[in-house]
Amino acid sequence: MADEVVTTDDADSTDEECTDGGERPQTHTIRLELVDKPGELLSALRPIAENGGNLLSIFHERGNLTPRGHIPVEVDVECPPDRFETIVAALREEGVNVIQAGAERYGEQLTLLLVGDLVDTDLSDTLQRIESSTDASIADLSLSSPEGRGDASSARLRMATRTGRSDEVFDHVRKIADEKDLDVIEPLVEVAE
Repeated sequence: MADEVVTTDDADSTDEECTDGGERPQTHTIRLELVDKPGELLSALRPIAENGGNLLSIFHERGNLTPRGHIPVEVDVECPPDRFETIVAALREEGVNVIQAGAERYGEQLTLLLVGDLVDTDLSDTLQRIESSTDASIADLSLSSPEGRGDASSARLRMATRTGRSDEVFDHVRKIADEKDLDVIEPLVEVAE
């Protein structure tokens, strides 16, 4: 199975929304390692929901394995700061291997297109390199390869990035694209208010 990105949008949420304790929810990224067997992803998501986390996106990279032979999964959740540690503790109590957990305060959304031979230049590697060395998280991915493998394809990436870091993110994406002979088309940056 290819890389999967699942996103959800809460149309009813606003920037004015606060928790019952008066704290504004923040976006947090949790990197997990899961065994490749049915039900593991659901087991990992249950403690998040049960402890007040709002699921924003899941990046499930089934074709790529960690050194222990498990599947890396990145989950973006929104919750008040006081609930985040409870969520991480609940994941660990369920036996989920939490590789990294931390708050990410993303203030900008940006969208770009990658065009070229994305499949043969290893799209998974491209996405991993973008996320591992930038202040951005890939929130959504759409891939189109009308002629199949070996021909030009395109990927629309919607990313969340730290406020003021979009130029750095674009520069890094351009370097990766140049190495892989891909074209980058850079639409507008959207500022979250």
